[in-house]
Amino acid sequence: MAKPSRQDRSAVDRSTQFELGHVTVEFHVNDNPVSVIASPVDRLTSVLREHLGLTGTKIGCDAGDCGACTVILDDLAVCACMVPVGRLSGRAVTTVEGLQEQDGALNRLQGSFLHHGAAQCGICIPGMLVSATALLNCNPKPSEQEVEDALGGVLCRCTGYRKIVRAVMAASEFAEPEVIAEKGCATGARIRRIDGVPKVTGTDVFGSDEVPADSLKLRVIRSPYPRARFSFGDLKKFVDCHPGIVRVFTASDIPGENRFGVIPQFCDQPVFAEEETRFRGEAVAAIVGQAEAIADFDDNDFPVTWTELKAVLCTDKAQANGAPLVHASRDGNILTGGLVRRGELESGFAESGVIVEGDYETGFIEHAYIEPEAGFARRVDDRIEVQACTQSAYMDRDAIAQILGLDESDVRIIITAVGGGFGSKLDLSVQPFVALAAWHLNQPVSMTYSRPESIRSTTKRHPSNIECRIGAGKDGKLTAMEFFAVFNTGAYASWGPTVADRVPVHASGPYFIPAYKARSLAVHTNCPPSGAFRGFGVPQSAIAQETLFDELADHLRIDRLEFRIRNALENGMATGTGQVFESGVGFKKCLLALKPHWDGLCARAATLNENSNGNKRRGVGVAGVWYGCGNTSLPNPSTIRVGITADGRVVLFQGAADIGQGANTVITQICADAAGIDIALFGLVQGDTYRTPDAGKTSASRQTFVSGKAAYLAGKTLRRKILEAAAAPDAAELILAKGQIIVEHAGARNTLILSKSPVDDDGFVFTGEGTYDPPIVPLDENGQGAPYAQFGYGAHLVEVEVDTGTGVVKVLNVVAAHDVGRAINPTLVEGQVEGGVAQGIGMALMEEFIPGVSENLHDYLIPTFGDVPNIETIIIEEPDPHGPFGAKGLGEHVMVPTAPAILNAICHATGARIRKIPATPDRVLQAFLSV
Repeated sequence: MAKPSRQDRSAVDRSTQFELGHVTVEFHVNDNPVSVIASPVDRLTSVLREHLGLTGTKIGCDAGDCGACTVILDDLAVCACMVPVGRLSGRAVTTVEGLQEQDGALNRLQGSFLHHGAAQCGICIPGMLVSATALLNCNPKPSEQEVEDALGGVLCRCTGYRKIVRAVMAASEFAEPEVIAEKGCATGARIRRIDGVPKVTGTDVFGSDEVPADSLKLRVIRSPYPRARFSFGDLKKFVDCHPGIVRVFTASDIPGENRFGVIPQFCDQPVFAEEETRFRGEAVAAIVGQAEAIADFDDNDFPVTWTELKAVLCTDKAQANGAPLVHASRDGNILTGGLVRRGELESGFAESGVIVEGDYETGFIEHAYIEPEAGFARRVDDRIEVQACTQSAYMDRDAIAQILGLDESDVRIIITAVGGGFGSKLDLSVQPFVALAAWHLNQPVSMTYSRPESIRSTTKRHPSNIECRIGAGKDGKLTAMEFFAVFNTGAYASWGPTVADRVPVHASGPYFIPAYKARSLAVHTNCPPSGAFRGFGVPQSAIAQETLFDELADHLRIDRLEFRIRNALENGMATGTGQVFESGVGFKKCLLALKPHWDGLCARAATLNENSNGNKRRGVGVAGVWYGCGNTSLPNPSTIRVGITADGRVVLFQGAADIGQGANTVITQICADAAGIDIALFGLVQGDTYRTPDAGKTSASRQTFVSGKAAYLAGKTLRRKILEAAAAPDAAELILAKGQIIVEHAGARNTLILSKSPVDDDGFVFTGEGTYDPPIVPLDENGQGAPYAQFGYGAHLVEVEVDTGTGVVKVLNVVAAHDVGRAINPTLVEGQVEGGVAQGIGMALMEEFIPGVSENLHDYLIPTFGDVPNIETIIIEEPDPHGPFGAKGLGEHVMVPTAPAILNAICHATGARIRKIPATPDRVLQAFLSV
């Protein structure tokens, strides 16, 4: 007898229910009695989400590792994914939906989270709030350590945890009102996230939270080998023999092109492999059916025969003579390369008083966002609609159109809330599978990756092998640098060309070096595709450059911070590409801002080490960063639109994906001030290719700068049209009230009655649209040009404690100074810094993805509350001439200097140089014993 779908269970009568092993379970949820019919071993998460519609409880791993699904069971915080339904009878469950006051108002804890900026992407926040509630119920004024202990089982990849800790500690007495920016003063104000309330109430809709009732489910069949030949058995017989499964899809079912990619000239990844797979986890087929049939299906029952083939897994072997080619058209398995060359390298080294060099190695790093990839598609006549978590709606649209053989206008992409991205959600995941199935079946189809599937099949940070040589004169001034990096780009191109282009530009760091040559190669292997991950290769190159700077300073007997100050780029100096900025270079200010902290921490470390009788040693490290905002030497446009309706509503059409960084809030702040309209009057339409113009992808720290500038221009255009209609000067004040706009200037008043004004086809009386594309000059054959219109700058100072007996490194303090041009929202700036620092700690000390091994959040380690120390953010504002109100991008920058600063601090403490990361205890101990 076929098992009923979850949607049908409520219709199962009692006799059938017991025959199937189902039971009726009665318990309370959020003080309300509920009764459900389910298998006793069903998870509480599925009951809450699928039976009761309480999707505020999120699923990040289904294994008790991430804590996103935390609920209160009676009085105890537990992972709902680990609680079977059979244990619920007579018990009380509290979810995030039950935390608000009886009148629907936010409680103090939720208000504190919003005020402190503790919610970024929001996917982990329900688990955090529920865990904190369980703590506060018995301990209203917890200490910092008590908060960390109580919430330690909930993972966050965005915030860096510190704002969460502060929000919980302040919650019991929280009464501070929301910061309301006065009209014209939204920029620079610490206003709460415009999209914050859904994040703290569990009502934000993520990829798996909204699925049509008649949706079928999809499951992908993937290669178990890095490289294999395969063939299918009788697929029709397979479907006939498996009730509930309605269809199998393979490459032969794709009506358009069986390939996709993020860069058109390197578009090389198939939706389904044909005959041979190139990496473990590559898709070969998809099965679609009823939810129960898909959930119960064992992949081993699928009729596919595998023949494992010789694979190349490292770049050295991939480039060796006779190595099998991952792509027949790419000789030597080389995808592409990059070059920047300026000055006379050999004469520069000849003038050097000291030359240092080193080889460095970094491995795969998993993005580990807490939300797995998810979404659904449905066919609407001859159009396809896809709703999914993505960082780029228009890139998805173009790719799906190509795959289905449709016109781009017949593809609609709707962005859900995105539970972290960091670059990987720029690449397609569920979108082509659900779109293909929905197109053929004319029925909604949904898919959510399991955590192992997410880790196994999605892009990673590029592993690298780096050779670097740097020289300096006896005066401490840099003279020459030579850099060469080979990046393991995996089986497909993804963002490999971008990494290869960006790294040579950035490998010098924000320092003046007269003679410079940097080369890069992206090399194919049979590893998972390497893609975009916060920094596009710059975090890897900074490790080599910044640790060698410390060696130079030590050889020259110059203070390590002073060495950087002495060589820092300033206005009017040429970069490695020959670009000269006459204003906006705030790097030296960042370094100088660290000096008081540097002097104090170095003195403390010296005293503690001198008086230590044990194995604990203190060390202090520093590193700098610069980061070009936007595409490298390529067009990078963004468009934003704003309008005022006849009933006086202000609507901002904002298509930039907010993945937690705060684009929805920052872009609205900019537009409001540009238009001179109270930000409280703005409403948002987000990420929908049928409704919002193309704001470009959320990557490369471009949204505050590029989309922010587009919003600034849109706001200015809207304002100009209103003033023209009122025949008022630029200095006039705009007041929106009760369906009218009052325009005041010098005592004169003109009132525009919106309800009596003509409207356009979309119902708007006034509209403004702005498009901005930063000015760049493409790089020539020597890498000379102006690849970015602006750079952001920063420097991090890190204090560590190293146990020389075990090799364990603990980060004690971080001070981060960042030049953001203009801090549009200081709270969000701090949140980006703290989150980036946390990811940098993970990169430096613990994170290492090993295919086939670390494919879950138990074996793949990311920082928890106990790993991230106090972080002090110093905001430097050196206005950029291109940025909106002088603002610069920030998101990518903040991760770059943390890892090299930690490595420098380890060396300061122990004398041991770590050249392969992560600096795990065994590697630190081995390096220390080799000193």
